[in-house]
Amino acid sequence: MLLHEMLEEAKKQFVAKVPADVHTEIFRLIREQQQAGIVYGLQEGQQAKDFTLNNSAGVPVNLFERLSSGPVVLTFYRGSWCPFCNIQLRAYQAILPEIEALGGQLIALSPQSPDNTLSQQEKEALRFQVLSDTNGLAAGLYHVLFDVPSYIQEVMTNKLKRNLADYNATDRWILPIPSTFIIDKSGIIRSAYVNPDFMQRLEPQDILDQLKKL
Repeated sequence: MLLHEMLEEAKKQFVAKVPADVHTEIFRLIREQQQAGIVYGLQEGQQAKDFTLNNSAGVPVNLFERLSSGPVVLTFYRGSWCPFCNIQLRAYQAILPEIEALGGQLIALSPQSPDNTLSQQEKEALRFQVLSDTNGLAAGLYHVLFDVPSYIQEVMTNKLKRNLADYNATDRWILPIPSTFIIDKSGIIRSAYVNPDFMQRLEPQDILDQLKKL
């Protein structure tokens, strides 16, 4: 099954399980971001932005140092509480041997705390680097960071019983727009996928096709 098929099935389950007023507000956020007229994310051909963040073991990982070993597939996701993110990460884990065979590396970032990142990495059996961007530093550099609006905060806290302040170990409610950048060894972004609809993600095969072009 293709990733978009799995995500579509998850979307159907989401709509069926949660109250109508909840998914109405969530779809409102997607629509507002899609219609905002904002160009989210760094674009193809631009220079990637360097950063250093800790992985789940607390070890600092520097992007440009990793690039010296080969191209990087850099993906921003929302957190372990997001079922769409978990489906995406498992799908990317499945193609990790192919990514590595093409000389590439996979790095995933979310704003959740190192403890939550570690538990997710263990649960999902992820073998790639998973970094904690707790204050949205890297997401901000890549122009995919946004402040969660109050109406979504209310829905998540009172209806879905999910407190991002706890997941992210910060008082600021922030999230990245799900996005995947393929960066070559020279630090140039060769492919950029940024989609405010968090129920859609870049297909694994598209990642492999882009890496083959490098």
